[in-house]
Amino acid sequence: VLAGRIPELYLAVLGALKARAVVCPLFSAFGPEPIAPRLEIGEAALLVPTETLYRRKVEGLRDRLPGLRQVLLVGDGGVGTSQPGTLDWATLMEGASDLFTIRPTDPEDAALLHFTSGTTGRPKGAIHVHQAVVMHNMTGRFALDLHRDDVFWCTADPGWVTGTSYGIIAPFVNGVTNLVVEAEFDPAVWYDVLEREHVSVWYTAPTAIRMMMKLGTGLLSGRAFPALRFMASGGEPLNPEAVRWGLEAFGRPFHDNWWQTETGGIMIANFASMDIKPGSMGRPLPGVEAAILRRGNGGAVVETAPDIEGELALRAGWPSMMRGYVRERARYEACFADGWYLTGDLARRDGEGYFWFVGRADDVIKSSGHLIGPFEVESALLEHPAVVEAAVIGKPDPVAGEVVKAFVSLRAGFEPTLA
Repeated sequence: VLAGRIPELYLAVLGALKARAVVCPLFSAFGPEPIAPRLEIGEAALLVPTETLYRRKVEGLRDRLPGLRQVLLVGDGGVGTSQPGTLDWATLMEGASDLFTIRPTDPEDAALLHFTSGTTGRPKGAIHVHQAVVMHNMTGRFALDLHRDDVFWCTADPGWVTGTSYGIIAPFVNGVTNLVVEAEFDPAVWYDVLEREHVSVWYTAPTAIRMMMKLGTGLLSGRAFPALRFMASGGEPLNPEAVRWGLEAFGRPFHDNWWQTETGGIMIANFASMDIKPGSMGRPLPGVEAAILRRGNGGAVVETAPDIEGELALRAGWPSMMRGYVRERARYEACFADGWYLTGDLARRDGEGYFWFVGRADDVIKSSGHLIGPFEVESALLEHPAVVEAAVIGKPDPVAGEVVKAFVSLRAGFEPTLA
């Protein structure tokens, strides 16, 4: 599904799931090169794009995609299309029956295909099954505190796993009013939406929060959000300063959570009933067993002492766990050891059971024998009143191996100086 129009995208996703097809959402801003390998690896048989997206990004790829049997075009502005080698959405919908009987579906039938690029190489296609809906339902209630009288807004694009799992499926199966906004990121527009639509639960991304922080609270002057009762963040680590800024700007904190494309749903979260520790991912959801592991020649060893850094691992077997990588069995099997799913993220668990993100295992900075997580340094920098955004990398050094190098963006009103 590469639709640029939200109504048709939702219909295509839900209709394909009812028909027991495997759904693979694609980000509409992708160019031809990211699109082509995803269609090839996933062996796409049907594509649903808008007419404009098809012309710009897919039409020139048709010769290298022999398995793509049908392209169902959504006309720009909702009007019909007549492109050669395609079908017209509007014409087929006019002739479609209102009745459809869903055939029996096995919980282990493949349902969703989400691609993750990782750090190197071709994208990996993670397969999820129909049973994943159990996790989407449960995490919507526990991690996002959804109730039937809520107005819920997930700002993630439906082309990403967050936008599918929590922008489409979770709100639907929890019976809440689901708000969809097609506008690009614009703080003033977003604040208008929150106020006008009486949003009660808001799920957004740390990058968007930090961009709002950069502009300060001036745009919030004179606005009121009496319905807004729960705010959550996911997709990347949330710095402590961003959690506290939520209190300053909206009178309530952002609740961070952690999960991956491979997990299919939220695994660790700051629940509404929990005391938030700014910078922490929170605690595992009910039914999720998380641990800090150290891998060695003898296998995986669980670290039981608090505040020990190691690889975050999850006991395998939850409903939305990926069932494989398309055409990459060995790569999939390498993700598991002794009954644990190895996330590739470094973390630590404190004495109260809260988990803290350190960094990707392949992204840690090794300096003078010490392992330094970029996220921890970035969080420390963001504590400074002059810093609104920070990014940290390891810079090669002949003595230390690597040294920490930081890039910072200053808050309005501050000027850079030389040390």
